Amino acid sequence: MASFSSKSNKRSISLPSRSHPVTENIEEELNKLKTWEFSASPTAEAVYNGLVGFGEVHKCMGDLLNLPSTLQALSQCQNKKWVDEILDKSVRFLDICGTTRDLMSQFKEHVKDVQSSLRRRKEDLSINKYTTFRKKMKKDVKNLVTALKKMDHEEVVDVMEIDDQLVSAVIRILREVATIGISVFQMVLNFLSAPISKPISKWSLVSRLVNKGDQDNVNEIESVDVALSSLSKSGPNEMEKIQFVQSKLETVEAHFECIESGLDNIFRCLIRSRSTLLNVISCQ
Repeated sequence: MASFSSKSNKRSISLPSRSHPVTENIEEELNKLKTWEFSASPTAEAVYNGLVGFGEVHKCMGDLLNLPSTLQALSQCQNKKWVDEILDKSVRFLDICGTTRDLMSQFKEHVKDVQSSLRRRKEDLSINKYTTFRKKMKKDVKNLVTALKKMDHEEVVDVMEIDDQLVSAVIRILREVATIGISVFQMVLNFLSAPISKPISKWSLVSRLVNKGDQDNVNEIESVDVALSSLSKSGPNEMEKIQFVQSKLETVEAHFECIESGLDNIFRCLIRSRSTLLNVISCQ
């Protein structure tokens, strides 16, 4: 995935030399993600790694914000319009993160229903419900992507008006983190909005996916769709098809557990960062 705009470029960032060594950590973690090639069709592993990397960035940012020197400089800054800007984005990130977590939780429930139905050999109803949910999820994801695009193209407060070099640098980092966050969440949403496979009449497509070489870059949700679509036609390989579908469902469920854990961590990080900035506002 390419970032939404040119604001997320690959130049390195740096804080004033008088700042604390913890700033080196956030610079390093940010620059790692800024040089990452975000795929338009990411796998679960890529999504999880992106969330882990973004979590590390947020951890470092929290350390930076809570440095006594940073807190003092930010609290003494007279122009706090930038705080409103960052807080507004944090609220929307929390909404997007929360909605994404809900979608993943609902997806897992549908996967469990399909697994249960397959064990009872009564898969038709649960698969129809799964397909209906997939269509709804794609619509919900589209709305979340629209919200991300809006965030990415908003005007920002001019930091040139702020005299303190440390404050200006911290604001730039907060904006860098927000821009990277947009890219990371876009990757998560790209993963969830995998194309919905239509029913197929041949076992050949599923057989192709069984070959490891064809699976390496296949979106796990899409592979579940392909496997489920094979059940639309009965044939001599019926038991093999069911076993293949069950295997794909177990795999995607395990991946979702990891991704949900990553999203939970990001959600907590967003709340902590927001709390710190609210404390800055309250300081006079």
